[in-house]
Amino acid sequence: MSLNEHIATLTAAISDSMVNGNMLKLTLSNKRSRTDDLNNVFVKPVVIKDQTLLSFVYRHSTRDVTKNFTIEDAVDQIAVLLSATFFNADLFTSAADYSLLSNKRGRTTLLKKPASSAELPVFSHDKIKRRLIEAENNVYLRELGVLTADWKVRTDMQDKFRQINRYVELVEDVLKSADLPEGFTVADMGSGKGYLTFALYDHLKKTLNHSFHMIGIELRPTLTDTCNRIATLAGFGTLRFETGAIVDARLPRVNVLIALHACDTATDEAIYRGIAGGSEVIMVAPCCHKQIRKQMNPQKPLSEITRFGILEERQAEMLTDTIRAMILEAYGYRTRVFEFIATEHTPKNVMIAAIRKSTAGTPDPLVLKRLEALKTIFGIKTHHLETLLNAL
Repeated sequence: MSLNEHIATLTAAISDSMVNGNMLKLTLSNKRSRTDDLNNVFVKPVVIKDQTLLSFVYRHSTRDVTKNFTIEDAVDQIAVLLSATFFNADLFTSAADYSLLSNKRGRTTLLKKPASSAELPVFSHDKIKRRLIEAENNVYLRELGVLTADWKVRTDMQDKFRQINRYVELVEDVLKSADLPEGFTVADMGSGKGYLTFALYDHLKKTLNHSFHMIGIELRPTLTDTCNRIATLAGFGTLRFETGAIVDARLPRVNVLIALHACDTATDEAIYRGIAGGSEVIMVAPCCHKQIRKQMNPQKPLSEITRFGILEERQAEMLTDTIRAMILEAYGYRTRVFEFIATEHTPKNVMIAAIRKSTAGTPDPLVLKRLEALKTIFGIKTHHLETLLNAL
């Protein structure tokens, strides 16, 4: 095999070890030019703000330079360094070791040996939680194009794979705090291609000791047909997908209502369905905030904020989601707002999670009073969610 082929094999092993969570370190050595000031490069996984990266330490004669790369960029950087700067590479994982050896005459070999280190990978540290969704033998992720035919995460889908695991982690934490009955029902409003719907069902199926049901509501019939086919292939007997809109889809009694990145007032319609149906848990990741932005006319000196387009947009987002959270509190829900994960479709990364703590038939007047004061400051006449609930 040629050097380029060996480099491709090695970088594929690096990608796999990162996905599988067993990479320990990588060393690039034996520089091609004696005059080159760069002597070695040392690479190891790090976790920064819940994101797994590869940290490169460039060892020069008189200084070290550290840079962090995503897995995709790191693989490209390693390939360049092995093609132009270094002859050798040593990859250590908890599963196996790899050694790439080459020389000026163009001879090259790649050796794979049993793992030489008992060191725990960085993924085993408390800095990053366990992976709840596995790739091996995962039928639905293969059918959705996240995995290859041999159960490896595709290079261009690694961000999606991490997002799926982070989502399941978040939902699991919320559901642990809720008082849900056995055989509860989850509704995913606007389920799209079903990545997150399938993953949550998979995790609940593996961890619950009782039955449950899940339904995905999606406006596009081609997607519901595809998702129902995949659910059958995966053996997910109590998961189904139905075609419909969030506002009027026919639903059974729903205990957990989820809506991720429903645009503008569709998020309000999802929250309304949850409150009106008495759902124990409501989780939404809002997208777009046009309805409130059009009304905003804040009192001075707050009007200074809305003079700048990007700040006006951010203020509209914060105000819209604050009102949503307050309305949920008024209707007896304990509400949290925290960071979610952006997707390729939207950079919005806020999650509103609400757990019902009371079943009062009328909203709390003290919360509504605080809400009216906030709306007055910003010149807001009505919020779409209020309009929906007032019609109950």
